[in-house]
Amino acid sequence: MKLRARSSRRRFLARGVGAAGAAMLSGCDALSHTEWFPKVLAAGETLNRSAHHLIGRRAMAQEFSTADLSPDFRSNGTSMPNNPAYQALAAASFADYRLEVGGLVQRPARFSLAELRALPSRTQITRHDCVEGWSAIAKWKGARLAALLDSVGVKPEARYVVLHCADPMEEDGTGLYYESIDMDDAMHVQTLLAYELNDRALPIKNGAPIRLRVERQLGYKHAKYVLRLELVESFSRIAGGMGGYWEDQGYEWYAGI
Repeated sequence: MKLRARSSRRRFLARGVGAAGAAMLSGCDALSHTEWFPKVLAAGETLNRSAHHLIGRRAMAQEFSTADLSPDFRSNGTSMPNNPAYQALAAASFADYRLEVGGLVQRPARFSLAELRALPSRTQITRHDCVEGWSAIAKWKGARLAALLDSVGVKPEARYVVLHCADPMEEDGTGLYYESIDMDDAMHVQTLLAYELNDRALPIKNGAPIRLRVERQLGYKHAKYVLRLELVESFSRIAGGMGGYWEDQGYEWYAGI
């Protein structure tokens, strides 16, 4: 009961800030071209992040029982990347898949699916909240991201983990989707590189062979089709420089619930 109450309070705080930002954006598109309006939005995100720090970034997202599982976990966003290299991996049941880990690490590495499965893992039943307006409860199993990072050695200056994915950002197949989280979320016990959904290998429509589960944030932060992890100090040299595909379009970087 206490866990449910804490989760409700977190969701209330985050959605209160998010709803205010969405209402402003829906009627004030012209304001985005002023000097002061982007600063207002940035202040809202800072408030959101500060609220979550006060509540506790190490707090656990609510977990459920098998009786709570949703009948289906729908695909959000891409259901099959328009990427020939990815499609070739999928056709071979991801036998040749390797997750590349580099950037600000002491020992850059490449992990096969078997090697990822050999890392310390966690199984959890959690709720996915999508900005499209739907939610679903599902059971996930995956390698703890903290265990993977410990194995490669994180350099002290690393502040973020950037996830580079297989799905193109443009319809013509150019530019690959990316997302990011900070080290607090990366090292959280519930943050997984998930390879199973409801006791089965992760389906392609849900991000096979690996997707991120960062349970205390909204669905667009849960990157699918992950190919590469890059540890960085800032986003200055990455795509639009805001930390993720949707963030480059104006979404909040920190999407805590």
